[in-house]
Amino acid sequence: MKKLLWLLMPVAAQAQTLKTEVVAQGLDSPWAMAALPGAEWLVTERPGALRKIDAKGRVSAPLQGLPKIDAVGQGGLLDLVLDSGFASNRQLYFCFTEAGAGGNGTALAKARLNADATALEQVQVIFRQAPKMAGRHHFGCRIAESPDGNLFMTLGERFSGMQRAQQLDNHLGKIVRVNKDGKAPADNPFTQTPGALPEIYSYGHRNPQGLVFDAQGQLWAHEHGPQGGDELNLVQAGKNYGWPVITYGENYGGGKIGAGLTAKEGLTQPLIHWTPSIAPSGLAQLTSKAYGDAWAGSYFVGSLKFRYLERVQVKDGRAVAQQKLLEDIGRVRDVRQGPDGLIYVLTENEPAQLLRLLPKP
Repeated sequence: MKKLLWLLMPVAAQAQTLKTEVVAQGLDSPWAMAALPGAEWLVTERPGALRKIDAKGRVSAPLQGLPKIDAVGQGGLLDLVLDSGFASNRQLYFCFTEAGAGGNGTALAKARLNADATALEQVQVIFRQAPKMAGRHHFGCRIAESPDGNLFMTLGERFSGMQRAQQLDNHLGKIVRVNKDGKAPADNPFTQTPGALPEIYSYGHRNPQGLVFDAQGQLWAHEHGPQGGDELNLVQAGKNYGWPVITYGENYGGGKIGAGLTAKEGLTQPLIHWTPSIAPSGLAQLTSKAYGDAWAGSYFVGSLKFRYLERVQVKDGRAVAQQKLLEDIGRVRDVRQGPDGLIYVLTENEPAQLLRLLPKP
């Protein structure tokens, strides 16, 4: 305990000197951002618009070419990432809520950004969560490209489908891994399991809204718990992360979930759990030394509920320090490291804006 306090105290003092700089404002419920060349950004707005922010912070009119988006409840136009070869192919990927038979669900699409960044071209939906369900909650929808060029995406269990997060015949409460054409790689963990959907990479998730590969090529995700029990996990192929069999949360209004277990043999424990819930959204690892050696390698998590940014320091596979930054900054929806090595934060409201976190002078 003394070692943990020693780590936290000097870092907290450093945090008091941090400042933010407004890159852009006037957005409508922004959800995700992706850095373009030339200090420009693409930003998704949950109601269904994709906009470009230029180097002077000017917000464009909505880009053309998006598919029809079912912007209900927590759904809409959600995450966005650029292809690793974007500089030459201008390809990107985005996920959104799509209506269809039985209700709605999360879908993954690929597209090309046209030459003047005013429209998407060659838009193609390459993956659809199955089954679609009637509902307004828990769409998940974070995307990450792995070092070997596969796409990973988080999928919520849609709230009413919580028990199905433990079953492999559906995509509810899963993280999936697909090729860039949407097909399941042959070495996915359940391709030889009878009745299992081949895209599934891990299961037993609730509503994951943070996903990132670290500098070592490991996949990290965080997810919303119910009332308490938000989690940060190191995601590994074929692992079961427990929801709703084990959880550190409880039912809304109180009362245990299921048998009230927090651990069970064969189910993976989180690296961190937050109780009370912080409602995490957005996840980035700082790979630069822009803020000094002490912060290099740290993970940054946004809090929707408590309106701050949290830094998590991990060492030897365990969290050794957690630190609140930028308290009362607004509902933090996304966090990314920019091409300049700085941390950027997207706040959902009050006000909705893109911020740059400036290092200590």
